[in-house]
Amino acid sequence: MRRHALAIKREDNVATAIRDIASGETAVVGIDDDTLTIFVAGDIAFGHKLAVHAIGKGDDIIKYGTVIGRATQDIRAGEHVHVHNVESTRGRGDLA
Repeated sequence: MRRHALAIKREDNVATAIRDIASGETAVVGIDDDTLTIFVAGDIAFGHKLAVHAIGKGDDIIKYGTVIGRATQDIRAGEHVHVHNVESTRGRGDLA
């Protein structure tokens, strides 16, 4: 089965598009040897992230098994995950 996006670790809540994915497509996301299918809510450009399941406002964004940011709003499964709905938590001196 041809994959549209990949997640590296099972705990990842985002996957990276390995090709452009059009809004309304059902994307096949590979995680290890498994796959899951996700309805894509908006265009996702090659190299960008999409949510593999719903992520609540304030929840951690996890990629490669590592927290890379925090959701600034609720993010639906299949939605683009980028600077418009994520804030960085790396290298910030204002976070405890």
